This record gives sequence, C-alpha cells and structure tokens, in this order.
Amino acid sequence: MTATSHLFIVTGASRGMGLAIAEALLQPGHALLCISRHANDGLAAKAAAAGVTVEQWQADLGDPAPVAARLRQWLAGQPAERFASAALINNAATVSAPGPLEDTPDAELSTALRVGLEATVLLSSAFLGATAAWPGRRKLLNISSGLGRRAMAGSAGYCAVKAGMDHFTRAVALEQAASPNGAKVVSLAPGVIDTDMQKQLRAADPAKFPERERFVQLQQQGQLDTPAQAAAKVVAFLARPTFGADPIGDVRDAG
Repeated sequence: MTATSHLFIVTGASRGMGLAIAEALLQPGHALLCISRHANDGLAAKAAAAGVTVEQWQADLGDPAPVAARLRQWLAGQPAERFASAALINNAATVSAPGPLEDTPDAELSTALRVGLEATVLLSSAFLGATAAWPGRRKLLNISSGLGRRAMAGSAGYCAVKAGMDHFTRAVALEQAASPNGAKVVSLAPGVIDTDMQKQLRAADPAKFPERERFVQLQQQGQLDTPAQAAAKVVAFLARPTFGADPIGDVRDAG
C-alpha cells in the first residue's frame, strides 16, 4: 500500500480556532480525528462535501487519562502504512475569569491546568508511543501563547499552562531528536486572535485585570486575526519544511 494519506488529530475542534484549524485541514488526502466536548455538525457537513474523512470524539479533556488511553488504542488499530504523515495538534484550552490568583475558584484553576497542560502531556505521550514505529513523518504541534513567554497579571493560571507547555515541548523535542524517525515537535504562539478569550479579557473588571485596556485597544485598532486567519497561519507553519528546527515558534517568525 502506497502511503498517500495524512492524518491530523486536533483537540478543541468544535469551536473557535480549533474549529478553524480543522476546517483548514479539509483537503484531499487528509483524514481528521477531532476531540472536543461537543461534536460540530457544521464541520461534519463541510467534511462530507469535501470528501474528507472526519471522526469526532465527544470527550472531556478535564479528565484526560481515559481520552489518552482511547487515543493510544485507536492509533494502534490504524494501518500505519496508509499514512505518509501523522500530526497531533494540541489546541484545547480553557480560561478562568481574569483576576488575581487568590480570587480564582479552585475548580476553574484545576480545569484550566488539566485541559491545557495535563491533557497535552498525556495525549502527546499516547500519540508518540503509538506511532513510534510508523514509517511516515510525525509532527507534534502544541498551540501555546505569547503569555507563556511574557507574564501578565490577572492570568497566572493561563500563563502557567502555556509556559509549562513550552518547556514540555523543549524536553520532548530533545527526546525525539535522539529517537529513530523521531517526531518534529513545536510549541507555537498563534498570534493575537479574536476568540472568546479575547472577549472575556475585554469585559474584565479593570480593578482585577490591569491590562484590560490593552486588549480593548487591540480590537479597536484592528490588530486581531479572525480564527480563520490564525488557523491558516498555523496550518502553513505546520507544513513548513523547517518545522521542528526550533521547538519554540511563533507564526510571525520568518519561514
């Protein structure tokens, strides 16, 4: 069997940028597995119209261990020789209300850490382990943020998730570089995007979130990408021949 298909696994693909990434990947020869709390009927319809196979799992990444186990088992059952490449895109994230750490409910912090970081670690382990012997190219793309590299008051939990993701990516990249047919691994900042997170930041209480005005200005000055614009940049970055040369990336970096 000639390997002509390309497999993409996308988390948080039911809305926002995750949905836009999945839609951008609806191309001939691609197969998608999307993991989100909810299925998206619109994505299913677009996939059918494009003739692209899309499987949607409804799963809560706030409890990531069972999802990772399911992914490992699912990948083990796939015909590895079918795929010229396979990529995991860890995009799912949840954001607690902007404000001081001590004002954030424990449950919100726990969910943000589990969805954004624990799920990324466990799903990455499942993907890399289950595809280690696959002959095709393998890529691991973690959607990070500039806030993983620049601290911001009022977003300590989110900053911790993204900084942890960046350093996790650096370590995994070192491991994969020493492995036969190791995966290329990148933690990517996707730019500033007009998502639900941005709306939440602009609506925050300035007494609790001192940088609120900066985000208001970004919108008023037209400096925010739409999810579709950001997704196009992410997908283009994933396709770069130099993908993985540096484990920490930004869509605004030169190719």
